[in-house]
Amino acid sequence: MDDKAVPARVPLLSIYWVFFQIGVMSFGGGLVSWIHREVVNVRGWIKEEEFLSGMALSQILPGVNSTNTAIFVGQRVRGLVGATVALVAMLSGPFFIVLGAGIGYKWLIGLPGMPSAFEGIAAVALGLIMRLGIQASRRATHGLLPFLVMVATFVTVGVLRWPMLPTVAVIAPLSIVAAYYARSRHA
Repeated sequence: MDDKAVPARVPLLSIYWVFFQIGVMSFGGGLVSWIHREVVNVRGWIKEEEFLSGMALSQILPGVNSTNTAIFVGQRVRGLVGATVALVAMLSGPFFIVLGAGIGYKWLIGLPGMPSAFEGIAAVALGLIMRLGIQASRRATHGLLPFLVMVATFVTVGVLRWPMLPTVAVIAPLSIVAAYYARSRHA
């Protein structure tokens, strides 16, 4: 769309529909690029420079970048009401999907054999996570020091159930200092 053909007033229903679709049909990352495509390239609601400025602002603000970007776009095209509509649209679809999944789970768990099936699924998921951890540790550990850091982290967080943030805040600097001295000895 031509940069000069920016509509003066975007209908609230259009804002809702665009952000509802993005919220419902997206999993994982990449939402900001989808928002860009919809509001700049496809609909021409805002100009490229304006979007990029809003995206930069959205990244430095606390919260999820895509939600912040939706609020920014809604505000730019329709003010406070537009920002509210964009936010509600982004969150309402996933909200009802999670509600439906919860209801479905409650119904499924009552069927004969389903609790055992869910326990089996959980065991498989745990096994896959453990396999990934073992593979990652093989690639990450070259020597005794990285192995000890990994074991210390696992024991303190996984076994002793110490809070992760303080544990890592102590172990990470110690491991960096130890790695620095180990490399300087070999250099």
